[in-house]
Amino acid sequence: MAEKKTVTTYESVMRDLKARRFYPIYLLMGEESYFIDKISDYISNNVLQPEELFFNQNILFGSDVTAAQIVDMAKGYPVMPAEHRLIVVKEAQNIRSFDALERYLDKPMSSTILVLCYKNGTIDRRKKIVAKAEAVGVVFESKKKRDSELPGFITTYMKTHNAAIDEKSAALVAEHIGSDISRLVSELDKLLISLPDTDRRVTPDVVEHQIGVSKDFNSFELRRAIIERDIMKANRIVNYFDKNPKAGSVYSFLPLLFGFFQNLMIAHYTHNRTNDSAVAEALELKSVWGVKDYMVGMKNYTPMKTMQIISKIREIDAKSKGLDNPNTGSGELMKELIFYILH
Repeated sequence: MAEKKTVTTYESVMRDLKARRFYPIYLLMGEESYFIDKISDYISNNVLQPEELFFNQNILFGSDVTAAQIVDMAKGYPVMPAEHRLIVVKEAQNIRSFDALERYLDKPMSSTILVLCYKNGTIDRRKKIVAKAEAVGVVFESKKKRDSELPGFITTYMKTHNAAIDEKSAALVAEHIGSDISRLVSELDKLLISLPDTDRRVTPDVVEHQIGVSKDFNSFELRRAIIERDIMKANRIVNYFDKNPKAGSVYSFLPLLFGFFQNLMIAHYTHNRTNDSAVAEALELKSVWGVKDYMVGMKNYTPMKTMQIISKIREIDAKSKGLDNPNTGSGELMKELIFYILH
């Protein structure tokens, strides 16, 4: 059994697993199922040798077993020559009570690796099972990626697969696919397959060809046009959206726009707002490059104008949902908003 240490991130969990540092229990929980599946699949495929699986691995479902039955299996010894007994419980959120597991974790079998996959939510950290699992094993919370984190995830994923992607391309993919990591990875794999061995770079042209999002008419470019107060470019993109609703709409763009101006208001009132690092820290940005947009935005939009824009976005959001809006279409609402922002 590996000596206990704190492991909380996906990367650190995988690093220990690849080094064959195993723990008696892995409590994997959270809203993002992708990372839970990646960890549990790696354990299932790598802890035991193929010839050891039949007698030493059990794949269970939470709705089919009780905590007491899981504990009975966990207390069994591995069949030689295997060093471990592996028990993976999928959909562990369906287990009615964890009482028996809580008692088991007071003195778990050092040769057993128990993996609980608790999806679509988390166990209250005040529950005994969480504290006991942390004391002897790994508790990993798989959180949904925020929209602002997606470009960084995309860049890292491509890098680990010996490919590069520029900032604009990463933003295009993130904006078009969204925060469903499983679907996002599927599209990234499609991009990787399309790249020739002689040029492992993803450009906007590659994204446009392989994923089908226009490199010139998209929410990323509209956001940039608004930041730079480029009236002509913004109107061209809005008119394109009006004629091609699948390319972009007020519904997909409002959260992106609201997030920018909300952060811009914070940037305006940041101490030492002319300093890139200070603004990045205030906005909790992982890198300074993301600050450029806010520096330009502060020059083009005063604090008062920023506040008025935030209010207008809320108004348009309400109208897009039918509040005080009997017949104005989404295309007209978008044009109304863009006109208000730029004038």
